[in-house]
Amino acid sequence: MDVTELFSYMPFTNLLGIELTEAGDGYAEGRVEMREELSSVPGGSVAHGGVTYSLADTVGGAAVISLNEDVSPTIDMRMDYLAPATDDLVAEAEVLRMGGNVAVASIEVHDVEDHHVATARGVYKTGGDSEDTPWLDGDRDENAADGRDGSATYGRAENGEEPTD
Repeated sequence: MDVTELFSYMPFTNLLGIELTEAGDGYAEGRVEMREELSSVPGGSVAHGGVTYSLADTVGGAAVISLNEDVSPTIDMRMDYLAPATDDLVAEAEVLRMGGNVAVASIEVHDVEDHHVATARGVYKTGGDSEDTPWLDGDRDENAADGRDGSATYGRAENGEEPTD
């Protein structure tokens, strides 16, 4: 399963409507369609800052996972909001440093009219043993039948080897 498919199963991204459109080689792109439920203004069309942040974090994490091929939780993220988000948003992320313990990604968020909405720098955990983490516990048995168990979602069989498809 590739990284974009993996993120399509994430309940939080589905709740917000975040779609990961590309992920590979330390780069990722994603988008979210602006709708009234995401607004910070009743009856308005200004996205809540958490929507912009969540898009940036998701796309940054996907860029890291495309290299790390394992769970890579966010350690820290610094975001500068540059303009109100009033339209659909698109984010691009690039891994700046991939280390044995942490990775750093740069993320840019624009609206579909190409207004620069935000810029961010995310720090993500790499390395370690993902087999004994809450990120892979969940409903393993239920999801195993449809290929969504934690071990397969990161491109490895349960024994840690590459799948032989």
